[in-house]
Amino acid sequence: MDQIGDRGVAVICSPPEAIRNGDVHHPFRQTSDLLYLTGFVEPETTLVLRPEAKQAVVLFVRPRDPERETWDGRRAGVAGAVADYGADVAYPMAELNERLPSLLANRDDLYYSVGVDADADRLITATVGQLRARARRGEKPPRRIVDPAGVLHEMRLHKTDEELAIMRRAAAITAEAHIEAMRTAAGGVGEYELEALVNYTFRRRGGSGPGYSTIVGSADNATILHYTENDRVVRDGELILIDAGCEVTGYTADVTRTFPVNGTFSDAQRRVYEVVLAAETAGIEMTRPGVTIGDIHKRCVQVLTAGMVELGLLKGPVADRISDESYKRFYMHRTSHWLGMDVHDVGAYLDGDASRPLEPGMVLTIEPGLYIAAGSKGVDAAMLGIGVRIEDDVLVTADGCSVLTEAVPRTVEDVERTCRGQ
Repeated sequence: MDQIGDRGVAVICSPPEAIRNGDVHHPFRQTSDLLYLTGFVEPETTLVLRPEAKQAVVLFVRPRDPERETWDGRRAGVAGAVADYGADVAYPMAELNERLPSLLANRDDLYYSVGVDADADRLITATVGQLRARARRGEKPPRRIVDPAGVLHEMRLHKTDEELAIMRRAAAITAEAHIEAMRTAAGGVGEYELEALVNYTFRRRGGSGPGYSTIVGSADNATILHYTENDRVVRDGELILIDAGCEVTGYTADVTRTFPVNGTFSDAQRRVYEVVLAAETAGIEMTRPGVTIGDIHKRCVQVLTAGMVELGLLKGPVADRISDESYKRFYMHRTSHWLGMDVHDVGAYLDGDASRPLEPGMVLTIEPGLYIAAGSKGVDAAMLGIGVRIEDDVLVTADGCSVLTEAVPRTVEDVERTCRGQ
C-alpha cells in the first residue's frame, strides 16, 4: 500500500475452482499473489487494498455455511477473515458486485491484472462503467488500470527472512525425499514407485505436497525435459533423473538429481555427469550481487559446450559451436529461473533490454543439463539415452550466495555412496 500510494487501489482475486472430472474438483491452490498478501487459502475470495482509507484492507469471502462445511470443510467466514487474517472489514462474496464501485471510486490508479480471469475482467469493466455513469454525483472511476506486477512481483522477488526460513524448510524436506529415492531405486522398481516415495516424504514431513508435478525419468525418459508420465519400470545400469520440490506454506523448492540405479555410474554416464556438474559448479561460483542470470547462463553454456566437444557430441572450436548455437541440440533450455511461491516465480528478468543484476534476497535455480536422446545421430552408442540435469536452489547474499539445497548429494562420489545406502 505504501508503494501504490494513497490515490491507488488494488484488487486481487482468487482463481476459479477447476473441475477434474464429473463433479470432482482439482485440489484448490490459492493464487500466489493473494496468498502472499493475506495467507487466505479459500476459493471465492477477493482482496481490495485502499491505502489511507479507514478500512484499508477489505476481504470478500465465502460466508460460514454449516451444511456446506459438513460436506466440503470449514470456512473462515466473514468474522474469521477479520479475526484471523487481519482484514479491516470483510463481506460475503455475494456482495462484491454491489460494494466494489464505492471501493474503487475516486482513485487514480487501479492495480489489477487484466486478462487472467475473464469473469473478473467483466466485473471490473462493468464497475468502471457504473462509476463513469455516476461521475456527476462525484463518484469517478479510476483513470488508469495498472499491472500490479511492477510493485507486487518485485516484492515477491526479494525474500524476507521469514520467507527464507520457509524456503529452507522446503529445501530440507526436498533433500530428504531425494536421498530416500536414491537409496530405494533398483532394477525392477517403477518410476511411479519413486514418485510415490518422493511425494509421500513431502507430506510425511509436513509439506503440502509437491510444488509442481514430480518428474521421474529413467533411461531415455530423462531426455524429455518435462516428462511426467512416470510409468516405466527401471532397469539395472540405467540413470534416473528426478526433478521434484516440496511446497511448504506456499513456497516451493526445486531440485533435480540424476543418479545410477545400481549405485555406480558407467564410464559414459560419469563423463556426461561430470560435464554437467562442472557447469553447475561454475554457475554457483558466479552467483553474487551484480552478476546477471544472463552471465550465469553464458558461463554454463561455455562449460557445457566445451564438454560436448570433449565428449565427441560436437566437433570444432568451442566458440564456433556457441556462436552457431549447435550446442542447443543437447542443451536447449536456460540455466536459471526465479524461485519462491511459484516454481517459475515472478519478477522481471530484464532491466530495460539487458539482463538485470542480482541483488541480495533473490532466490534462483541453477540447472544445467545434457540430453542425448536415443535417436541422436553421430553419437557414441554408449551415450545414447543419457539425460543428466543437476539443479539447486541458490540464495543471493550480500557477499556471494548460499545453496539452500546443499544437503542433496551432488558429487559423483556422494551420489554413488548415497545410492548404496552408505
